[in-house]
Amino acid sequence: MKCSPKRVWLNPDSLSTIKEAITRNDIKGLIRHGVIDKLPERGVSRGRARLRSIQKKKGRQKSVGTRKGTRNARFPAKDEWMNKIRKQRAFIKELKSKDLIETSVAKDLYQKAKGGYFRSKGHLKLYINEHKMIK
Repeated sequence: MKCSPKRVWLNPDSLSTIKEAITRNDIKGLIRHGVIDKLPERGVSRGRARLRSIQKKKGRQKSVGTRKGTRNARFPAKDEWMNKIRKQRAFIKELKSKDLIETSVAKDLYQKAKGGYFRSKGHLKLYINEHKMIK
């Protein structure tokens, strides 16, 4: 039947008929009549994989033992920088367009942002408030 012996099903009601079968042709006849049949293949269960994927969507199971790539490979430093600098520059531009800061102050903040002085947009806001740069 071109499968594992585990997958061969013998009809329990017709065991006496199966015992009488001696030749290959007898067996083939029993297969044709459905006395002997092939069970479907058993695959690998995806249940555990589904549970794991649900946990990963929640942000779990991402600790050191799970990681394959370096920090830079998982989220490149350049991408991190681009996201950060774009937010900061957009914020400076917005403040300038609303006339909340002067052009000279905007230039100064822009240069500081370019130099990596600010950790985030929040840090930039904090710096502006501490130095009373808003008109």
